[in-house]
Amino acid sequence: MEKELMMDSRSVRKHEAIREAATSVFLDKGYSGTSMDDIAKLAAVSKQTVYKHFEDKEKLFAEIVLATTDRLDTTIDLLTDIPTDASNLEENLTRLARQFLTTLTHPQVIQLRRLIIANADVFPDLGAEWYERGFERGLATLAATFQRLADQGLLRIDDALLAANHFSGLLLWIPVSKAMFTGRPQDTQADLDRYAAAGTRVFLAAYR
Repeated sequence: MEKELMMDSRSVRKHEAIREAATSVFLDKGYSGTSMDDIAKLAAVSKQTVYKHFEDKEKLFAEIVLATTDRLDTTIDLLTDIPTDASNLEENLTRLARQFLTTLTHPQVIQLRRLIIANADVFPDLGAEWYERGFERGLATLAATFQRLADQGLLRIDDALLAANHFSGLLLWIPVSKAMFTGRPQDTQADLDRYAAAGTRVFLAAYR
């Protein structure tokens, strides 16, 4: 039994090493420029071991892409945790906006976003699933939170999902657009804080 547990533990470590290596290589070389040999070399395993854990490059790519949606869970949880305090509404929303921006402009998130878009024609279903499980889920959560605030008289909202899109658009348009064209985030934390504060003020001017 102990021997089997040790084997299982080694298998799990190898699986994770392959995933981490594949993530690094895919982000560096793109999907078409990545080979299973590249991944095996970086993971310090044989190519046969890579195929033992993942049937082919496409399935490995899909697992890596979809696994990143789990990392958004913490941010999505934040979207449900806006206190219903009228006097501090702008402060609370600005704090949320700052955290939202910091997460979604992380260099690896930007790289992954560019990688998914670059391969959208090849893997349209994968791109759609990533959007649905990640960003769309976040928007739905934010919409539900805005509706709760509206029900308590803190916001004036006819379409909560549209309001959620407006809020995220005000925050993300500048930093993400620059990052998508240049390949990497261009803004400092001070820039992101400024976008968060300004975006929140504009949103509240329209919806409060």
